[in-house]
Amino acid sequence: MAQEPDTQPTMRADVLGDRLRASREAYGISLRELARRIGVSASLISQIETGKVHPSVSTLYSLASELGASVDELLFEDAPITSKPAGDRWAFLTDHPHMEPVQRGADRQVIELDSGVRWERLTTESVPGIDFLYLVYEPGGESSPKNGMQRHTGREWGYVIEGTLNVTVGFDEHVLEAGDSVAFDSTVPHRFHNEGDREVRAIWYVLGWQSGRPTPSS
Repeated sequence: MAQEPDTQPTMRADVLGDRLRASREAYGISLRELARRIGVSASLISQIETGKVHPSVSTLYSLASELGASVDELLFEDAPITSKPAGDRWAFLTDHPHMEPVQRGADRQVIELDSGVRWERLTTESVPGIDFLYLVYEPGGESSPKNGMQRHTGREWGYVIEGTLNVTVGFDEHVLEAGDSVAFDSTVPHRFHNEGDREVRAIWYVLGWQSGRPTPSS
């Protein structure tokens, strides 16, 4: 199978850090309190905010969930940061009828996450409640540690283009080869990892990821 052409977008850790800080401040929570709530060190949050490290996939979702933010809101510069819940995705599409339909491969928005994972957005704009992504898992790459699976609202579908991806959903382990696909409820604990010696490349679609921003505690 022909390999996806390599893209060369700018990958900036400081973008994620700046947006995490802005979202945290809009929500009105201290760095230490945010770290306490999601069960990580304040040092880790500080390093993410200063662009020194990238979060894992599971930490990214934990941050978004705790702040009531969308994942796109934390990742991409074109997603507005607000102190209100994200709008309905259909209302967004209605309000953006002329959204550019074609996303060129060389111009994708890209973020490098911790543990050998790269996300490339396949839409030209950030759409609330929808993640349409091209994923790359390096050998040994994982979405979360073995005993630290993630869960969030929504449902997701994945298709492996090349490589072998191990997918754990609940208590079930699945091995996906090129051409295989998977679909599951995202509220079920899940984890992805690459135990092979070659990259895994896949298309992933998450629908219904919601981020109703909770009221900050005083």
